[in-house]
Amino acid sequence: MSSNLTASAKIHVDVVRDLQAVATSGIPNQNSFLIRGNDPEQFLYFILAKISMRSAPQTLFVRSCLYASVVLALLACSTPTSPPVVTNLKPIVKNETVPAKTVRPIKIGLALGGGAARGFAHIGVIKVLEAQGIYPDIVVGTSAGSVVGAMYAAGNSGYTLQKMALEMDETTISDWSLPFFSKSSGVLKGEALQNYVNKMVLQAPIEKLKKPFGAVATDLNTGLPILFQRGNTGMAVRASSSVPGVFQPVRINDRQYVDGGLVSPVPVRFAREMGADIVIAVNISSTPDSQAPSGSLEVLLQTFTIMGQSLNHFELKGADVVIRPELPGMKGSDFNARNLAILAGERAATSVIAELKEKIKAAQER
Repeated sequence: MSSNLTASAKIHVDVVRDLQAVATSGIPNQNSFLIRGNDPEQFLYFILAKISMRSAPQTLFVRSCLYASVVLALLACSTPTSPPVVTNLKPIVKNETVPAKTVRPIKIGLALGGGAARGFAHIGVIKVLEAQGIYPDIVVGTSAGSVVGAMYAAGNSGYTLQKMALEMDETTISDWSLPFFSKSSGVLKGEALQNYVNKMVLQAPIEKLKKPFGAVATDLNTGLPILFQRGNTGMAVRASSSVPGVFQPVRINDRQYVDGGLVSPVPVRFAREMGADIVIAVNISSTPDSQAPSGSLEVLLQTFTIMGQSLNHFELKGADVVIRPELPGMKGSDFNARNLAILAGERAATSVIAELKEKIKAAQER
C-alpha cells in the first residue's frame, strides 16, 4: 500500500515538474519542433508523446491520465480569444437615386392671327422660337396668319420666310395687295395670292405639308368657322384671307367662304382641336383708337379690328402664352413696313421666352 502511494506521489511530482518545464521554457520534441505552453492542443500532444518515450510501462497509464486531465483543465479555463473589436462603425447608407421625372412628349401649337400687312410680324416670332430650340408641331392661321403659316408648315425656316418676305414683289400678288395701296375699294378674285402660296409650298396640298396645318375661314352661308386641313393649300389660304368687300368669296364644293377673322381672329381653339398641348398665340391686331381710317378700305379694316376685340378677349384665354408684337401706327395696308414688323415680332417673342419654356417643361412633367 505504502509503495503504491509513494509511486503515485512520485508521478504527481514528475507531472508538475514536467508541466513547469514545458510551460516556462519549452522542450524540443524528437523533430526539434519547439512546443510552447501557449498552445494547449499541441502541448497535450507533446506531453503524451513524451510519456510514451520515457515512462515505465507500469506508470504510463496513470501519468497519461494525469497529464491529460491537467491539460484539459487548462483548456477549459483558458480565456477564449475575443473577436477583434471594430470601432468607429458608420451606418451603411444605400445610395438611393431619386428617380428622374418622366418627360412625356408634347405637341406645341402655333396660332397665327390676322392683321393684313402686320402679319409680317409672325416671321419675327418664328425666328426667335427656332433660335431658342422651340419648333411648333402644329400651325394654324387666320387671314395673314394663314399665309405665313402655310409657308412655314411647308418646311421653310424663319430666316427663309424673312428672305421670301423681303424679296417679295408686290406685283406677283397684285390682285391681293393692290387695294391696300389705294384709297379706292375693289372686288378682286385673289387668284394671284392663291398662285403665289402654291408656288411657295411647291404645289403641295395641305395634307402633304411637313407640319400639320390648318387655315380658318368663315362659311358665308352659316357664319360658322371652317378649318381647312386638306386640299389645295393656296385656295384654303385665299379663302381664309378673303376680306369681304375687297375679295370675292371663294367657292369650294358649292360653299362660299370669306376671311376667317370674322369668327376666329387668333385661332387658339383650332390649335387645341388639332392636338396641341401647348398653344402659342400671336395677336397682331391693333386697337381701334390707333387707327386713322382713310378711305373705304381703312374703314373696313377698322371694322374688322372692332369686331375682333371681343372675340380675341375670349379666345386668347385658351392660349398658354400670348405674343403681342408692338406695332404702333402701322396700318394693315402698310406693306412697306414689313421689315419693322418682323423686328417687332422678334422683340415680342424674346420677352416671353422664359415663361414659355417654363410652361413647356411643366407640361412635359405633368
